[in-house]
Amino acid sequence: MTQQKSYIVGNWKMNGTQADIAILKAIADAAASDMTVDVGICPPATLIAAFAQGAGGIGVGGQDCHAKATGAHTGCVSAAMLKEAGATFSIVGHSERRADQHETDADVLGKAQALHEAGMSAILCVGETLDERDSGNAIAIVTGQLAASLPDSASADWLSVAYEPVWAIGTGRVPVSEDIAAMHAALRGTLVDLLGAAGASVRILYGGSVNPGNAQEILTIPDVGGALVGGASLKAETFLPIIQAAPR
Repeated sequence: MTQQKSYIVGNWKMNGTQADIAILKAIADAAASDMTVDVGICPPATLIAAFAQGAGGIGVGGQDCHAKATGAHTGCVSAAMLKEAGATFSIVGHSERRADQHETDADVLGKAQALHEAGMSAILCVGETLDERDSGNAIAIVTGQLAASLPDSASADWLSVAYEPVWAIGTGRVPVSEDIAAMHAALRGTLVDLLGAAGASVRILYGGSVNPGNAQEILTIPDVGGALVGGASLKAETFLPIIQAAPR
């Protein structure tokens, strides 16, 4: 596998107003001083433009985008709109959107491809529910999601994968290291099967209740190339230690 920098991304979800720009910029200033780790933050769409003006060396991302460039899609945001606001990448297929907005693998594939066509990067999310985990079919389900969501043109230059055990998000529960390692190994195998040698260098992030207390253990698991961080990314005192825990 080609060695790449660790990639730590904060997903602010539906949190943050203009009053929180100072927090975002404080995190950016601290994170940008360490160029040995790639860092990104995905604020709500209303803050992308303001944050991008002072983000320095870290990436600014969207939390979703539409697969179409324009059209009658009320409430949606296109990749070109995100890019114009200052974003360089976006999350697609987050488990909360797959569940709450009933997004399919085909929807996610279209969104990832739209980002690539707009000259942006994508973080493509996959993961299983607790019932799917308990059924014993978690690996088959998650690798199947990846296979059905991954554009043919995918490469490490513009796409990362994020594994989200849905049952761990926001609950404080985290799979044991062996389970994380097994899932990431399976995802790596699927990437290589689908993309050939190029699949060996696509970063696979872990996302599921990552915090300063467990980050070091998780980030040193084989094939874990970074973390997609939710609640712990909302404050510098909890997000920066996760960045500092990332392997160099």
